[in-house]
Amino acid sequence: MLKSSALNWNELADRALAGELLTREAAHAVLNAPDCLLLEQLAAAYRVRYHYWENRVRLHFLLNAQSGLCPEDCHYCSQSKISTAEIEKYPLLAKEKILDAAAQAKKLQAGTFCMVISGRSPSERVFTQVLDAVQAVKANYDLKICACLGLLSQEQTQRLAEVGVDRVNHNLNTSDDYHSQICTTHTFGDRIATVENVKAAGITTCSGGIIGMGESDDDVIDLAFSLRELNVTSVPLNFLIPIPGTPFEKIQELNPRRCLRVLCLFRFVLPAQEIRIAGGREVHLRSLQPLGLYPANSIFIGDYLTTPGQATHSDLEMIRDAGFAIESPDGSPIETDSLKTMTSSV
Repeated sequence: MLKSSALNWNELADRALAGELLTREAAHAVLNAPDCLLLEQLAAAYRVRYHYWENRVRLHFLLNAQSGLCPEDCHYCSQSKISTAEIEKYPLLAKEKILDAAAQAKKLQAGTFCMVISGRSPSERVFTQVLDAVQAVKANYDLKICACLGLLSQEQTQRLAEVGVDRVNHNLNTSDDYHSQICTTHTFGDRIATVENVKAAGITTCSGGIIGMGESDDDVIDLAFSLRELNVTSVPLNFLIPIPGTPFEKIQELNPRRCLRVLCLFRFVLPAQEIRIAGGREVHLRSLQPLGLYPANSIFIGDYLTTPGQATHSDLEMIRDAGFAIESPDGSPIETDSLKTMTSSV
């Protein structure tokens, strides 16, 4: 195996910028680099990130529009049928509550409003209500909408496109080889099929994974390579929160440096993609959260599905203090003075 000390991180960045795929040997070296090289890794990953995104940070606002009562057995999820976690469980929120959440997303300068519902796949009744809510948000707020609705058919993705959904999220979560260890009620192929259906409908693809579920380095690398092969546009990376009441409640494999190395790997493999630090950012990166912005260019602001996020003003201060700029919905950076005003008002 290639030793991390033998790698030239800037050369690795040059290759990523040239569109070359990392060798598996180099990918292993990225994940297993010693802590003393971490800042060099981050600097090289930032070169790639800056080429495509400069110092902008894109914000996403997440709404858990339907919670719990899911028939799937995903071992990491507090909403699955096998979870005993104490969470709120409710059917699809009324359109008025969804609009209230969209108004909050707009206030926070989020570029994307993410609507998530629990379940394997939406029933026709729920799906119709989602379509109606999307149209209402589009009519009232200038927000891009990302829908995360479970497994979707070609007909469903086409209907989402017709009402103006900008993006559909459906995570691969892990590698093909490891998928059966985290879920048995659907396959890795089912997830690939949904992403392909999204692409066929002309909707922007959003797909990522969860790190820290007991997977091997090869599984992490395979996930990154699969996302590159699918040419997904947006890549949310979650870090497992071992929620009491789920089968993975006792898994504790992550530390901040491991998370940062994973983010660097994904930036080298997916140089032009939006890479978002998603669930588990506050839990696992902790005091090193600002360093995550060097390989990644996007975060969720506010809460996640069933777990709380960092206070909004803390996120905004983190971005400002690290010298980054929030990306406005039109793609331009928000000036520092405006960011100070936002920070003081939330």
